[in-house]
Amino acid sequence: MVMFKVSRVETTPFDGQKPGTSGLRKKVKVFVQPHYLENFVQSTFNALGADKVTGATLVVSGDGRYYSKDAIQIIIKMAAANGVRRIWVGQNGLLSTPAVSAVIRERVGADGSKATGAFILTASHNPGGPTEDFGIKYNMENGGPAPEGITDKIYSNTTTIKEYLIAEGLPDVDISITGVTSFAGPEGQFDVDVFDSASDYVKLMKSIFDFQAIQKLISSPKFSFCYDALHGVGGAYAKPIFVDELGAQESSLLNCVPKEDFGGGHPDPNLTYAKELVARMGLGKTSTEEPPEFGAAADGDADRNMVLGKRFFVTPSDSVAIIAANAVQSIPYFSGGLKGVARSMPTSAALDVVAKNLNLKFFEVPTGWKFFGNLMDAGMCSVCGEESFGTGSDHIREKDGIWAVLAWLSILAYKNKDNLGGEKLVSVEDIVRQHWSTYGRHYYTRYDYENVDAASAKELMAYLVKLESSLSEVNDIIKGIRSDVSKVVHADEFEYKDPVDGSISKHQGIRYLFEDGSRLVFRLSGTGSEGATIRLYIEQYEQDPSKIGRESQDALAPLVEVALKLSKMQEFTGRSAPTVIT
Repeated sequence: MVMFKVSRVETTPFDGQKPGTSGLRKKVKVFVQPHYLENFVQSTFNALGADKVTGATLVVSGDGRYYSKDAIQIIIKMAAANGVRRIWVGQNGLLSTPAVSAVIRERVGADGSKATGAFILTASHNPGGPTEDFGIKYNMENGGPAPEGITDKIYSNTTTIKEYLIAEGLPDVDISITGVTSFAGPEGQFDVDVFDSASDYVKLMKSIFDFQAIQKLISSPKFSFCYDALHGVGGAYAKPIFVDELGAQESSLLNCVPKEDFGGGHPDPNLTYAKELVARMGLGKTSTEEPPEFGAAADGDADRNMVLGKRFFVTPSDSVAIIAANAVQSIPYFSGGLKGVARSMPTSAALDVVAKNLNLKFFEVPTGWKFFGNLMDAGMCSVCGEESFGTGSDHIREKDGIWAVLAWLSILAYKNKDNLGGEKLVSVEDIVRQHWSTYGRHYYTRYDYENVDAASAKELMAYLVKLESSLSEVNDIIKGIRSDVSKVVHADEFEYKDPVDGSISKHQGIRYLFEDGSRLVFRLSGTGSEGATIRLYIEQYEQDPSKIGRESQDALAPLVEVALKLSKMQEFTGRSAPTVIT
């Protein structure tokens, strides 16, 4: 057995190692600086405290992006030096973010051990490669992201760190082969267990959904589907679930080989970046072949999803509302009823209407999955989602892209259970339009202005805060822009008091609420690696059945014009158009 000893390495702090809503994200060139990753990892160990680190079992894996394999070896050596008992690594360092959460919550090691936390190496939907983004975040024993109390402590530690611990004489572990490698150190034995990336997650999905019902749907000659992993870690789960378990053709899988640079693409499952899937589903300009009935895409770490029907896009806001409305009858896991539902503040109010109609507990929370996690841990929420293509449930404590795809396949299977031999299947579009006719339609779009000068972004937000203090002035401005837009009846900066732990989250976005139920929301996003991202959310609620079939851009055009002129978007940012529209 290889012996190692502990070295203490002197270091000095780096500026800006503050974890955002999903950990620390920077360009690779920042992370590869000597001591940079080590400082953050040691600051995390110090924040957790010796009682949570000594003897612990930790997971270390991620979406496979560039620098992940190097980072895994560094973290293994630091974990050994800090008294961790064992490290679990997904084969080839691959574990989707939802799979990490599942592994923490569900996996039991051969020796009976359970994980109490994880370092997840991902920058989610951001591009990867030597000149692109890398990220790291810590998840807790419930499988969810570290709460602000911990991330604040980590950041504080990064500003004062003087040394870090690392195992000297510990060789790199071959993470391409499953099995346990044992080492000996001052604290005793240290194990690295490399395990199959998919098995625990697949087992969990089979306990939630009726795979036989989905199999019947997929085997119908009238049904076809397509799943695009955008060369992210979702590809490690696509074949085991969709092909091996559910019997889909391998040709149904697009870009399902994980790559360090995501094939040179942007692994963000939206209409802008998932070009190949969009074209195959008949939403592109040059589509000639008959599209599949159902399509879906994942982001880099497979926690986000985009759902498409034949020539039809399902907004994430509608998606979570439709899953909630159909969950009890179509998904066995929810057969006993839903404990409650929740959405992030910028997400459309489609879920609110479902909750009201079905008499469900409803929560509106700030952006960040940890807020849903608190509700779930307290048994108050079953299904939740956010407009940024994140959907999930209380089976884990992260959003879950493949879970959302299986939820939709379950709904399609349920709606078609007596119709598989009929002339035409109930389609994704049929389900969405039926939902609109029952609950009304929330026309919705999001404009992203990426890598905006940070100072300019803050000036714009400060201007909007100042403006909201005088609704009469706001309404005068709006009247001068568009006379056909309703008046603003309330404006505020969203603040959330957590009903579970009583914590208060301030400055979570600026809201303008209109008399007819329309909304404008402006917020700064914390998921980029440099500059600032301004997100503008525009929503129009329509209950008139004769008006729910309009093109979204036509229905929203008046509000879009008001939003851009009211905020002086071009004057503050210098941008005449958003980077991405979803």
